[in-house]
Amino acid sequence: MSTSTYKKLIHVSTLENLDTWARYRNGMCFDCKSACCSMPVEVKLPDLVRMGEVDAFEAEHEQPKQIAKRLQKAGVIEHFNFKHGVFTLARRSSGECTYLDADTRLCTVYDLRPNTCRNHPKIGPRPGFCAYRNK
Repeated sequence: MSTSTYKKLIHVSTLENLDTWARYRNGMCFDCKSACCSMPVEVKLPDLVRMGEVDAFEAEHEQPKQIAKRLQKAGVIEHFNFKHGVFTLARRSSGECTYLDADTRLCTVYDLRPNTCRNHPKIGPRPGFCAYRNK
């Protein structure tokens, strides 16, 4: 569906209340304030390699815990779940992802974005729905 034929949705969701989330339809992202970019983003080591935050050699030869320490110090991640090997990307004080451009509301690493973002809203707290907010 092109942006010219897309019927604009008038809806405001809250991240905390999944009942307010809108059923996802193609084209919704065109008019959204990037609400999904205010949710915690969990990533795996291959995502961080693709994003250029971790070198492939480092990923293969360094312990994930050591990589996590470096990334926390650099402000790339805010948490590492050692048991599951999951990193949580750092966010600004506003709660937004650090890779979201504050002016354009577009992802600055879109082509390299993590699988969590690539698969949203098929996966997440309410699959098939998103925390859509009008621009």
